[in-house]
Amino acid sequence: MKKLLPSLTLIFLFSLVLSAQPKYEFRAVWVATVVNIDWPSKPGLTTEAQKREIVDILNLHKSLGMNAIILQIRPAADAFYQSDLEPWSRYLTGVQGQAPNPYYDPFKFWIEECHKRGMELHAWLNPYRVAQKYDDPLSTTHIAFQHPEWILKYGDRLYFDPGLPQTREFVTDVVEDIVTRYDVDAIHFDDYFYPYPLKEEFPDTTSFALYNRGFAPENKADWRRENVDITIKMLNDSIKAIKPWVKFGISPFGVWRNKADDPLGSDTKAGSTNYDHLYANIIKWQEEGWIDYTLPQLYWQIGHPAVDFNLLANWWKNHAYGRAMYIGQAPYKISSTSTTKEWTEPDQLAKQINILRSIPEIQGSSFYSSKWFKDDLLGFQDSLRTNYYRKQAIVPGMPWIDNEAPEPLVKIKKSGRKLKWTPTETQNELDKAWNYVLYLNQKGEEFAPNSAKYIYTITKDQELKFERINRKKKKYELRISVLDRLSNESNLSDPITVKL
Repeated sequence: MKKLLPSLTLIFLFSLVLSAQPKYEFRAVWVATVVNIDWPSKPGLTTEAQKREIVDILNLHKSLGMNAIILQIRPAADAFYQSDLEPWSRYLTGVQGQAPNPYYDPFKFWIEECHKRGMELHAWLNPYRVAQKYDDPLSTTHIAFQHPEWILKYGDRLYFDPGLPQTREFVTDVVEDIVTRYDVDAIHFDDYFYPYPLKEEFPDTTSFALYNRGFAPENKADWRRENVDITIKMLNDSIKAIKPWVKFGISPFGVWRNKADDPLGSDTKAGSTNYDHLYANIIKWQEEGWIDYTLPQLYWQIGHPAVDFNLLANWWKNHAYGRAMYIGQAPYKISSTSTTKEWTEPDQLAKQINILRSIPEIQGSSFYSSKWFKDDLLGFQDSLRTNYYRKQAIVPGMPWIDNEAPEPLVKIKKSGRKLKWTPTETQNELDKAWNYVLYLNQKGEEFAPNSAKYIYTITKDQELKFERINRKKKKYELRISVLDRLSNESNLSDPITVKL
């Protein structure tokens, strides 16, 4: 009997984790395209090879339980989509300005394939970066040749000058074009606003002289922060005016300010901060409602002496201000050969997930980045599949945008193990059926609609054939609800008995 105790303990702990899985949770992964970090694996692949890689990436992350992809579509004033404003990316074809051949629109393909799998697609853009290297050959149609006065060289890179109203308007035009023409779920920026500081001063003397808006030279840092504030508010206003359901999110560096510089800051000792070095006053944007979610990059281990994951997660929870708060995690650091002990531990990221799930103000996370999930990660993928993400989760809602539940299903037709259902038709985009949640419980078992335990699947399809569950058929109750694209859920259907 004693030999059974460890196994029974493991089963008990396993069931506790499963029962603790939230029904609503953001589970995303970044897919970086700059210098071909994640996709495509190299420039110049054939159209079919690019598509195969997209499908393989999405199938992998769907199998892991992810429900959102954050795809970098504008890494450096270029485009992974057809654009009249900016040239095709060099990271796609090898030559900036050269379209895929045979032609296809990669971004459109990504969106369609994501939605087919019931996943969201967040379009990730870099607002100010023009070129990774100042001597990178630019397409003859590049905006840098039309408006060289907008461009600054800093270190060995080129940037738009954030101090110019014209560059803010151009970035807004780019985002408006994307939101208008593509069925995207969100616009997403990372931590690169003003560039991380070098020894040299950022060369914005001219724009400050022309457009200082009354700021004195000694307050230039405040002027820079206001430049970014103006951009963020412009973008949010423009996005919501075109498609109110499209979210706007920012993934900042993990530290807003150190407590040594500001009593409101975190008790950390970060060498760089959003506020002081990138001129991004991220918590102001969240508090003002200019963004829908913040996703700080907490790429440190639990117990880090200068920037502790647990401490920072609990600091950020206090700055959600009624908007969504997710956390960025770092699978790229997991390695059996890491010089940091914590990153050699198989459960470092799992323990981080447990911390996040214990904080009500935090509703999920995103992983940087996609390619690392092709490695073993010391078993982390299996932990997601069989444990932490075993049950599918609904992307958390955003009631400040819309909180009206869609209409329930009109009809459900059952034939043996086959089901078909029909949603209510509507012309209102916010009320349209987007996904469906199927709940399953054994007949006689008390059903709890708010528990992830009973989610059988979340699907885009309007039909399903059940797999057999038992050798000897048992009776189950099935209920189906409708989700709109902002995760508002309809009333559940009446239970239908199925034998599985």
